[in-house]
Amino acid sequence: MCGNADCTTHPGVVAFARNVGTHIAVFQDSTDEANGRALSTADLDTLRLLFDTLLYAADTSAFGRESDIDNNGVVIVLMTGKVNALVPSPCTGGYIGGYFYGGDLLPQSQFNPAPNLAEIFYSIVPDAAGTLSCRHTAAGVKTSVPGTFIHEFQHMISFNQHVLLRGSRTGEDLWLNEGLSHYAEEMGARLFLPGDSTSFCYFIDGDLYNSAQYLAAPESHVLVDSSGIGGLENRGAYWLFVRFLVDQFSSDTTRLANNVVTRALDRTTFTGAANVTNATGTPFATVVQRWALANYVSDLPGFAAPPELQYKRWRFRTDYRTIHDACIPRTQPNPPPYPSAYPLFPASGDGSAINLGGTLHSGTGSYYLAQQAAGDLGFTLLFSNSTGYSLRASLAPRLNVLRLQ
Repeated sequence: MCGNADCTTHPGVVAFARNVGTHIAVFQDSTDEANGRALSTADLDTLRLLFDTLLYAADTSAFGRESDIDNNGVVIVLMTGKVNALVPSPCTGGYIGGYFYGGDLLPQSQFNPAPNLAEIFYSIVPDAAGTLSCRHTAAGVKTSVPGTFIHEFQHMISFNQHVLLRGSRTGEDLWLNEGLSHYAEEMGARLFLPGDSTSFCYFIDGDLYNSAQYLAAPESHVLVDSSGIGGLENRGAYWLFVRFLVDQFSSDTTRLANNVVTRALDRTTFTGAANVTNATGTPFATVVQRWALANYVSDLPGFAAPPELQYKRWRFRTDYRTIHDACIPRTQPNPPPYPSAYPLFPASGDGSAINLGGTLHSGTGSYYLAQQAAGDLGFTLLFSNSTGYSLRASLAPRLNVLRLQ
């Protein structure tokens, strides 16, 4: 398996199948088991049943089928402390809850020295003492691992659909791939409504936290990240964009209609921006423009946003508070860390006196409310570089202006 976050080292583990179901086989690292870092048989029964009865069907319906190169009919989950240890001690900046490694499904080579040649995703184990890295109780692992399952399974399906079935050399672009997996987490959350609000909270917490971090400072983060997986703020942008994409291009708001869009994004040779354009029949720049405006006006009080600038399944200004308040008593002692208020607050001022400067990142933007009193003379906005000259056309700069009143 991967011995570091870049997967440039490949230590081996000895593990045993502890729970085998219809679609999943849960393996436990023997070293962790010997040291008390393992879930109980009853907990493994619960996780296996959840994947077999709910998560597997949801993911495959939304994205397509996984491969089965080892011909065993199941997906392997390896629970091992080597995932915990991917984040070195002391644990200060979060942790890696699990991962899927596409190299496991490719032949051995100079660049892929240790493939398992099997469908596997990897998960943390309980480590209440924090001997490996971050502290994780058994109860915490039991509630967090299902979200990891549905997230990483999308990656496995995407790899099969793009690389193994259709011959892509690189697979889906990381930003869109992660957006689809975070969408899968939201999809998992909605499987438990209306009856099980507690499970809903555990599945949705990560997406809401990440999106709040992005919306608090969108000008500082990116959607189209070509350098690799960014921080949680970028992941918030990825999820919001895919959620908006599904809302805008589904025939209705049902999961069946949503699945048509997500399957089109996974079952294709296209990747990244070209994939979005192909699946929607709309230029990528247009979709991003509408998404950026929707993030502010979709449910803005006193403003009737046009349909193309609306999220259909979320009213974030209301939902942040509703879910925050509902989830706190259900997720103690780890209440949701996202704020109870919608965090996007553009700066504002006299439109004729605007003077802004900074960096525009790819696929995101800065927000500003340019105010003008009734009857005042019009003003001109100059969109330029720091010396007053036009920006290079190759940058594809975009200034979007929307009249609110």
